[in-house]
Amino acid sequence: MIGERINQARKAAGLSLRALAEKAGISAMAISKYETGKSTPSSGVLLSLAKALEVPVEYFLRTAKIKLHEPEYRKHQKLPRKLQTRIEGDVLEQVERFFELMDLLPSGPISRFRIPEGLPDRVHAYDDVEGAAEAVRSAWDLGSNPIPDLTDTFEERGIIVLQTAALHENAFDGLAATVNDVLVIVVGMGWPGDRQRFTLAHELGHLILKDRLAAELDKERAANRFAGAFLVPRREVLKELGERRTWLEPGELCALKKTYGLSMGGWLHRARDLGVLSAAGYLKMYQFFGAHGWVKNEPCDEYPREEPKLFQQLVFRALGEDLIGESKGAELLRKPLKEFIALRNLKRAASTRHQ
Repeated sequence: MIGERINQARKAAGLSLRALAEKAGISAMAISKYETGKSTPSSGVLLSLAKALEVPVEYFLRTAKIKLHEPEYRKHQKLPRKLQTRIEGDVLEQVERFFELMDLLPSGPISRFRIPEGLPDRVHAYDDVEGAAEAVRSAWDLGSNPIPDLTDTFEERGIIVLQTAALHENAFDGLAATVNDVLVIVVGMGWPGDRQRFTLAHELGHLILKDRLAAELDKERAANRFAGAFLVPRREVLKELGERRTWLEPGELCALKKTYGLSMGGWLHRARDLGVLSAAGYLKMYQFFGAHGWVKNEPCDEYPREEPKLFQQLVFRALGEDLIGESKGAELLRKPLKEFIALRNLKRAASTRHQ
């Protein structure tokens, strides 16, 4: 078991045997023997490996065995296998801590995600995807207004949202998978908030539209249409832009991006999809964006990044109910004990001031 844990941590860190050997001051042959179970590391070796891999020693002693079921990636090109292994290792480590924490709490703090009722049985055209997105918003009582915190919206409905720093230029945006029947969606930690939000909505679209799409429809295109419609419903697009336009001002799109958390490029796509811009009008604007370098780097400020809060909240709940101590809390949040204690004291200070 310890050998499997060393192997998983090494892959999650994106390190080869040789690279880990150099960082830990242990021979690559010895590490290989540990990973294959031919040899058992001493406590001193485990300390060196933990430091090199930036995990607590307790990580190697966990007995949890979980797997990502049918992970689906949102990626822009072929994802290198080494990077995919690193991402999955990082996600597994985060999910393990999440499940360990949930097992400590007396009652299930996370509701089981359920596909909303009232969805169309079959989606025959991309325009029909709009109705599916609106049905989800209606089932979740979201109305048609902007969703300020998409991660919180997902977490409230039983979707675990995680972030990973294992990024590779534009090759990876996120993934969705199930773990022990719990839905997990992972986004890149370093992306701007609007890109994270679109990925979250895109992965939700895959889940909602699964087994509903007609064979002739492309899954990625349908999920993109769902994401745009979920973030900004048709009614809001027409209210903000009007029904017919020949040109959309960049400053106008920038303001809408700040309000709805959908990129300027995303607004162009929504305008095209809903007929606000003709195909020719969209092409003209897209070429304008390309000429200014705005396709990849939009001119207005980045939208604030999404920030999962549920896990930290549950750690402090377990601490407050005396189910764990400060050392365990620090381990779960992967923080040094001093940093965790400081974080805990800040929480207490804030609550005291408001009493």
